[in-house]
Amino acid sequence: MQRRVHYALIGLPPAPDSKIVNLKSEIKNLMATPQYGERWARHWLDVVRYADSNGLDENAAHANAWRYRDYVVSAFNADKPFDQFVREQVAGDLLPFKTPAQRDEQVLATAFLTIGAKTLNEGNIEQFNYNVADDQIDATSRAFLAMTNARAPCHDHTYCLLYPFPSPR
Repeated sequence: MQRRVHYALIGLPPAPDSKIVNLKSEIKNLMATPQYGERWARHWLDVVRYADSNGLDENAAHANAWRYRDYVVSAFNADKPFDQFVREQVAGDLLPFKTPAQRDEQVLATAFLTIGAKTLNEGNIEQFNYNVADDQIDATSRAFLAMTNARAPCHDHTYCLLYPFPSPR
């Protein structure tokens, strides 16, 4: 039982010589460790397509991507309410703040909108901006609505108009 609790909450095995005296207090203690936030933040970071680089044509590094990762880990460790977590990521730069540190945290949360794959070799800046907006809309709908809309942008490619879904081959 002890091993299952440890693996489920923090993803690590218990110390070989440790014994659970009280399961409820053990769970509380594990949830208070930094490893708890690290374990559960990993799942959220997968959903929001977190990466340390853009991952496409040039694979340019996001030099400060770790700051967003740390924000997510801290949010899980602080047991931040989900509605606040969502608001900060979607509109943190527009939310009121009481301290400069709170403002910085809320603005940092909006990295959710910027982290992700981008084609940096796009020669048309207008098309690049459309692609970024499309990625933001898709990431937001996947993360918060559990649905995709990657095929939703309007375009006039003949193949896509004739075959809106991948053709079975």
